[in-house]
Amino acid sequence: MRAGTQLLLELTKAAVTREENRYVVPARLERFFSLCGGSGLLRGGFSLRKKPLGGIGFALQQLENRCNGRKVKRMAPSATKVPKSSKRQSTKAEHGTSVGIAFQRIRELVVHGRLAPGTWIVEGDLCEHLNMSRTPVRGALYLLQREGYVIEHRNGSKSRMIVAPLTREDANELYPIIGRIEGLAGRRAAQLPQHERDELAARLRLVNNNLAQIAQEHSTNGPGIFDLDHEFHRLVVSAGSGPRLSTLHQAIEPQTERYWRLYASSIIGELHLSVAEHEEIITALVEGNPDRLERALTTNWENGCRRLAKVIDMYGERGSW
Repeated sequence: MRAGTQLLLELTKAAVTREENRYVVPARLERFFSLCGGSGLLRGGFSLRKKPLGGIGFALQQLENRCNGRKVKRMAPSATKVPKSSKRQSTKAEHGTSVGIAFQRIRELVVHGRLAPGTWIVEGDLCEHLNMSRTPVRGALYLLQREGYVIEHRNGSKSRMIVAPLTREDANELYPIIGRIEGLAGRRAAQLPQHERDELAARLRLVNNNLAQIAQEHSTNGPGIFDLDHEFHRLVVSAGSGPRLSTLHQAIEPQTERYWRLYASSIIGELHLSVAEHEEIITALVEGNPDRLERALTTNWENGCRRLAKVIDMYGERGSW
């Protein structure tokens, strides 16, 4: 519990800015907080409801109090409303399911580049493609906007939704978040029994050796680079995360996938650096050193962000104007 709270506190302090008596937080991180509260990672009154310092300010105060061992006032549970009829409840459940399906399918289109960065979103076309009505599609777009996959683009008095561009600024916010999540999973993986760590290390070496071969041959097998790197990190997270941490990782990881799928083949000249960082991760795992493994994972993501920034500077931001 304390480790998860500390993670959220560090992420928040790195991202928020304070203006007089209120905090300003990126939309992606606010959605991240919502997921944490919903998954039960924080208990005893974690909330983003309006308070004197503003929602995120109150949440940050709670996190600071927890990390410092101070008692936090517990929020009173809200009253549970009984649905007036089973028919209405069934309708809401079906609507919620439709929104979830629309969210998953539109996110897949964005992540895989079928909806390219900067593309105008036309609701009618999406509804026809998904064979769904406008209501669940609009609900899905609202959720996608909260998580940073789409943004509102204003042109004078008019506004339209577009697929979020891939920018250096966005990557600088995104990569440290995923790095800290995987670092926490790495700490747990380092505490597994020796035989489990050895088995995991053997699987990681196999994946990393394939990456090393691509780096040595300077192959332009872009999808291969992405798939191998994705598998390497997936193995670590799967071994070291529980259901709550997995939920957080699954919420943010597809956003990094957008960058990898588009730029993976462009970092072939520095792929050997990532391979070396992976070796450090494997060594720390075998050693069973939680601090070293957490540091190795966060370093890999931080350095990956720097390498990505070079590529973006070279080829330009996608979908940004």
